Amino acid sequence: MPIYLIALLCVFNHSCFGGSRMAIALYALDLGASQFDVGVLMAFYALFPVFLAIWVGKLVDRIGPRNPMMYGSLGVGLATLLPSFFPSLATLYFCSLLIGFSFHFFFIAVNGVSGGIGGPENRTKNYAVVSIGFSSAAFLGPFTTGFAIDHFGFLTAFQFLSALTFVPFLLLLLKPDFLPGPNKQSSDRSKNKITDLWKIPQLQGAFIASGILSSGLDLFQFYFPVYGHSIGLSASIIGTVMACFAVATFSVRLIIPYFVKHWGEAVILMYGIFIAAFAIALFPFFANPWILGMIAFVLGLGLGSGQPMSMSLIYVLAPDGRSSEAAGLRIMINNMVHFSFPLVFGGLGTALGYFPVFLSNSALLMSGAAFLKTKYNKK
Repeated sequence: MPIYLIALLCVFNHSCFGGSRMAIALYALDLGASQFDVGVLMAFYALFPVFLAIWVGKLVDRIGPRNPMMYGSLGVGLATLLPSFFPSLATLYFCSLLIGFSFHFFFIAVNGVSGGIGGPENRTKNYAVVSIGFSSAAFLGPFTTGFAIDHFGFLTAFQFLSALTFVPFLLLLLKPDFLPGPNKQSSDRSKNKITDLWKIPQLQGAFIASGILSSGLDLFQFYFPVYGHSIGLSASIIGTVMACFAVATFSVRLIIPYFVKHWGEAVILMYGIFIAAFAIALFPFFANPWILGMIAFVLGLGLGSGQPMSMSLIYVLAPDGRSSEAAGLRIMINNMVHFSFPLVFGGLGTALGYFPVFLSNSALLMSGAAFLKTKYNKK
């Protein structure tokens, strides 16, 4: 039961988080921002987590997940509400910073504690359930945001997204007992160094894989709305195509526990990245929304299978009592990608157009998957 409540919290919070990224990108374009400006806005989501993710992970290990998740939810809701009261590009920059800062208190706590609920035998199932929650949100957030923008306007869309986060805040406030408490570490915390986690070879491979997956996710979540806007797609159509991605991630995560029993986490992770690389390369060749939806679905199969496997591997390979800290390091690495790649994509797209953006990311994913195949074959 607790893991399903955690997944429910993920649905509400990540619907707001994912929907806000789409709404902010399209609203900025509507206000006259350039591709590079939108890249900066998306990069701001990751600025604070780059520096604070490890600290947040240690905090969750020390005090438990409830307060970080509760106040993180509240912060996301309040930040998303800001453009409704102060509609300007400057507000969007501040909003991006605050949403990214707040959401990662929730996100790191979920990553750090989910694997231990119900014992080791439930680890893969737990991360699949949580990932299904995120997949559901990845469908609901962009899909409902697109229709809210088209029918009610940007400012009402921000209000709707903000309201979603108060459900997890109230649930965490009124029913705190379904979450585990702090981690009990057997060793002196002062002896723990973050570099110790990076030096574990297979854990290092999982961190790298997670960062590579993030580059593909970033390209889709940030750059596809920009690409869709440029070819004349409405916000509803853009949201629907992004929802196709989410349907695929949801579907593949339902059967991941079965695949893990036959092939293991590492194999699924590697081939998920290969599939994502293939799909990313197809986007700039098409403008038909039906075809774009099918490509997004294939991309969702690849990225959707890879993400829970990276979370599961990191949890099982982390030293005892340091699961949230390892999750923090994973998320710090991911956010380094989240910060740098939108800037790169935005600048590259402004200077050279859409083809180099999609094809270069496809090449990165392909080379990263090949590297991981070599690394895990050495086990």
